[in-house]
Amino acid sequence: METFTPKGVKPTVSLEVLESIDVRVGTIERVEEVPRSEKLVKLTVNFGDHRRAILAGIKKERDNPRDLEGRQALFVVNLPPRKMAGETSEGMLFDIGFADGIVPVLAVPQSAVPDGVRVG
Repeated sequence: METFTPKGVKPTVSLEVLESIDVRVGTIERVEEVPRSEKLVKLTVNFGDHRRAILAGIKKERDNPRDLEGRQALFVVNLPPRKMAGETSEGMLFDIGFADGIVPVLAVPQSAVPDGVRVG
């Protein structure tokens, strides 16, 4: 493993702000190309009571993004829908490493849990 120096801690946020972020476990059922983007893929994610389309900039980070199909991961689900490359994203994939310039990995539960379970 290469040497890594962590960045400084971000500014303090209130517990109220932290509790307003809705992070849930979902299963990635399908990974599709986004034709008008070099880095985005479209994830179809099952949250137990519904499915969402979530765009993630992981196309160049992984040899085969479709390897994520069937995997559980963490997602922010209470962001406003956002248009990117002609598609609408209804949330955000949590991954670990991108902000620090290392190859990202998924933030995943330790063991399988029901889709839609909240973090926190």
